[in-house]
Amino acid sequence: MKIGILGTGMVGATLGTKLAELGHEVKMGSRTANNEKAAKWVSENGTNASQGTFAEATAFGNVVFNCTKGEGALEAVKAAGEKGLNGKVLVDVSNPLDFSKGMPPSLYASLSNTNSLGEEIQKTIPDAKVVKALNTMSCGLMVNQTLVPGSHDLFICGNDVPAKAMVTDILTSFGWTSIIDLGDITAARGTEMLLPIWVRLMMKYQSPNFNFKIVR
Repeated sequence: MKIGILGTGMVGATLGTKLAELGHEVKMGSRTANNEKAAKWVSENGTNASQGTFAEATAFGNVVFNCTKGEGALEAVKAAGEKGLNGKVLVDVSNPLDFSKGMPPSLYASLSNTNSLGEEIQKTIPDAKVVKALNTMSCGLMVNQTLVPGSHDLFICGNDVPAKAMVTDILTSFGWTSIIDLGDITAARGTEMLLPIWVRLMMKYQSPNFNFKIVR
């Protein structure tokens, strides 16, 4: 499968590396075609890795992962282009974290409670098939659930059922065995609102290697 990655940070690099290892062709996109971080990632990941702009990565991928920071996610999606994203599965991994007052961050007021970043991305590209996933854990855990012992959960949501099934297949290939579908894209409000407690737990334990488990 051809996959586009929006973002050159730790999340984009970690997911891109895992996807390339699994045999997918991966193009990492950034604001500029010659981004240094993307070039370094390409040099480390062989023939399945390439780089380009946001728009080029989107045009390349059958599936696109948005791995940008929340503050720049809508701008990145707009730069990727509605034409390139129409009809495609867009996996949104970002969170609307506001660091303007330092740590711990809060959520942007306009993107919480009755709204979410996932919903705003869906509104921005209405014909894309947005699936919120992987935003409630560290990037290392995203691709290696064994960093936390035992069974624990990964949440997804989105409006398109076949798109969620496709994303579930990708997540299963990462090794995930407990994936909980929370329903339509409005459920991103809940998963994004887990981030303030996630950050507090990371600060308390001085480690990102933990996760949530729903016990019934």
